[in-house]
Amino acid sequence: MKKYMGEIGLMITAIIWGSGFVASAVSLEHYTPYQILAGRFLIGTLILCLVFYKKLRYIKKSTLFKGTVLGLFLYIAFALQTVGLQYTTPSKNAFLTAVNVVIVPFIGFLLYKRKIDLFELGGAILALVGIAVLSLKLSTGINIGDLLTLCCAVGFAFHIFYTAKFVKDEDAVLLTIIQMVIAAVIGWIVVGFKGETSFSLESEGLLPLLYLGIFSTTIAYLLQTVAQKFITETKAAIILSTESFWGTAFSVVILSEVLTTKMIIGAILILGAILLSETKFSFIKKKEIEEIT
Repeated sequence: MKKYMGEIGLMITAIIWGSGFVASAVSLEHYTPYQILAGRFLIGTLILCLVFYKKLRYIKKSTLFKGTVLGLFLYIAFALQTVGLQYTTPSKNAFLTAVNVVIVPFIGFLLYKRKIDLFELGGAILALVGIAVLSLKLSTGINIGDLLTLCCAVGFAFHIFYTAKFVKDEDAVLLTIIQMVIAAVIGWIVVGFKGETSFSLESEGLLPLLYLGIFSTTIAYLLQTVAQKFITETKAAIILSTESFWGTAFSVVILSEVLTTKMIIGAILILGAILLSETKFSFIKKKEIEEIT
């Protein structure tokens, strides 16, 4: 069972993030994007500190440094995605963000000379194709929003990669708390700088923001950090990329979007990507060996 803890944890994370698309859409009717970022990270910080306050005394300098690096990557990636969305279409924003799934294995190769697993790379590319089919509506030209979103994908790729690297030697809970604190501090500095300090307290906006803070931020990022102890960063990126599938699924169920053939094909390709990276076609090899013997 321990073998599959990483996969299960990350799949739950992806499902939670997928449901967060709906909560984000509702929240944006009441708050600015920067207010949502500041709010969700503050909620995450408060909950984690209250639940795990006994652990705070064990924070080491190394945990502080690594958590700060992750927090910076996390906020910068979210901010770039948010700004990029203002200049490009939501479908292109979702697709370009998902490019991180292909970037992750190359970070290890370029910075740490790690060998690229061809099955995992194939799975990453297949996942990206699936996401393209699922979410992309073709439009000509590349604008500033597309470039910013691509930069956001790099930010998320580094966040996934270094989460896997840092969590091997650090406490996953403390690492999550510190990155939440850093992201919250940056978030509120940005909100203050932009003069967006007036918050709506209407339940219509507050409830989806609380959902984002509790589930999409606190629970999801804690699960991600813990799960990445047991899984490679490329596999993690592939499983987390199913967020786009779950976002579509929740939109169909909750927002009554029409289920199309394109959505079904995209979902099948993403599922194929997970099977490819997980099994590496070992079941086919096993069958061939059995037939020979």
